Amino acid sequence: MTAPAEPMTHRQVLKALSGLLLVLFVAMISGTIVSVALPQIIGALKGTQSQYTWVVTASLLAATASTPIWGRLADLFSKKLLLQISIVIFMVTSLACGFAQNTEQLIAFRALQGLGMGALQILVQVVIAAMISPKERGRYNGYLGAVMAVATVGGPLLGGLIADTSWLGWRWCFFIAVPFTVVALGLLHKTLHVATVRQDNVKIDYAGATLIAAGVSVLLIWITFVGNSFDWLSWQTAAMAGGGAVLLALATWVETRAAQPVVPLHVIRRRTPALAIVASLAVGMAMFGGSVFLGQYFQIGRGYTPTEAGLLTIPMMAGVLVSSTISGRMVSRSGKIKPYIVTGSIVLTLGFLVLSTMDHQTSLYLIGAAMVLVGVGVGMSMQNLVLAIQNTVPLRELGAASGAITFFRSLGGTIGVSVLGAVLANQVATSISQGLAKAGIPASASGGAATLDIAALPEPIKTIVRSAYGDATGHIFLISAGLSVVGVIATLFFKSVTLRDTLDLPDPKQADEQPVPAS
Repeated sequence: MTAPAEPMTHRQVLKALSGLLLVLFVAMISGTIVSVALPQIIGALKGTQSQYTWVVTASLLAATASTPIWGRLADLFSKKLLLQISIVIFMVTSLACGFAQNTEQLIAFRALQGLGMGALQILVQVVIAAMISPKERGRYNGYLGAVMAVATVGGPLLGGLIADTSWLGWRWCFFIAVPFTVVALGLLHKTLHVATVRQDNVKIDYAGATLIAAGVSVLLIWITFVGNSFDWLSWQTAAMAGGGAVLLALATWVETRAAQPVVPLHVIRRRTPALAIVASLAVGMAMFGGSVFLGQYFQIGRGYTPTEAGLLTIPMMAGVLVSSTISGRMVSRSGKIKPYIVTGSIVLTLGFLVLSTMDHQTSLYLIGAAMVLVGVGVGMSMQNLVLAIQNTVPLRELGAASGAITFFRSLGGTIGVSVLGAVLANQVATSISQGLAKAGIPASASGGAATLDIAALPEPIKTIVRSAYGDATGHIFLISAGLSVVGVIATLFFKSVTLRDTLDLPDPKQADEQPVPAS
C-alpha cells in the first residue's frame, strides 16, 4: 500500500534537509579527509602503490555492490530506518579504520565502511526525491552543491591539518566522523518524516548483487596484478579475465529472470536512463580515477605537506560549488536539463586534457585552472544525471532507478581508480628503475623506493621517486580525458525534455520517456 505523495512546504523540506544534508556531509567528508592524508597513512603503514589504490578501491567496490540493494530496500521499507541503520554501520566501521594496524586491515575495514557509504549516497537522494518534484529539486540541488563543496573543500584541509598535527595523527581522519554521525542521527530522528511504501512478497536479489560484485572484483584484481605478477598473455589472465566475464554474464542472466532485480533492466533499457548510465559510468571513471591521485601528486610528486596539498585542491572544489549551485537554480527555473549536462561533460573533458600535460615542474597556476574546469564539469553534470533518470520513472521505482545510476557511477569510479592506479604504478616503477640506472644507483640500494614512505629514503633516491610520480600523473589524466569523451557522446544523444513538476508520473502505470509538457 502506497501513501499519497503530497508535496511538502518549503519550511518542512528545509527542516528535513538539515539532517539529510548532514548525513551527506558525513559520507563525503570521510572520503575527502582521507584523500589528502592517504599518502602519509600508507607511508606510515609501510604500504605500496597497489595497496594505496586498493584502500580507495575497496570502499568504492563495496559501495558499488551494495548501492542497488539499498535502493531496492528503500522502495520496500522505511527510508528513515534504513538511513539510521546505514549511519550506524558507517560510524562503527570508521572507528575500525582508525584502529587499523597495517594496510591489509585498513583495506578490509574500508570495504566494510563502503557498505555504509553506499547506503548514505543513495538513501539521501531517494528521500529527497520522495519529498520534492523533479522540477523543484533543482532548487534544492543548490543546497546539495553547497554541502558537497564544504565537504570537498574543508575535508582535504581538515585531513591535512590532522595528519600534520603530531598530537592527533592520521587515525583521527577516521575518528572525526563519529561526532558528525551522532548529531546526524539526532537530527534525522526529529526532522525526517517520509511516507513508508510497503509491498507484499518482498524479494531482494542477493544472487544478482553477489555475482556483479564478484565479477567486478575478479576483473579489478586482475588489472592490479597483470603486467607485474604475471604476463598479459598467461593462464592467470585467461582464468581471471575469463572468470570475471563469465560471472558478469551470469549476473545479466539472473537480472533478466529476477522478480525484483537489483539492477532493473526494464528501466535502464529506455533511452534516457541508458544514456544517463553510460555518461555516469564514463564520468565516474574519469572523476574518481583522476581526482583521487591529485593529493598524491602534490605530496609525493611535488613535496608539499598534507595541509598544503589540501589547500591546492581548493580550485576544483570551488568549481563544484559554483557550478552546482548556479546550474541547479537554472534547471529549476527553466525545467531544461540537457544543456547543462552536455556543457558539464565537455568542460570536464577539457579540464582533464589540460591536466594531462602536467609533470613534476608544471606551473601550479595552470594546474589550478585545469582543476577549476574539472570542478565545474562535475558540478554541472553529476547530480543532473541522477535528476534526468529520476524524471523518467514513477515514484514506486524511484529507489531502484536512483540505485541503478548511482551503482554504475560508483562502478565507473571503482574501475577508474583501479585501472588508473595500475597504470600509475607501472609507469612509476619503470621511471624509478630508469632513474636509478641513469644515476648509477643499484636497485638493491634504493632503500625500498617502491613504498610510499618517501621521508625515509636517501636524498638522491627521494628526488628520483618524486620526479617519477610527478611525471607519471599526467598520463592517467590523459586516459581520464579519453574516458570522459564517452560521456560527452552519450549526453549529446539525450532527448530535450522538460522536467515534470509532480512527485509521481500522472499515470502510475506509465513509465515512458514523456514527462509533463511545459505549460
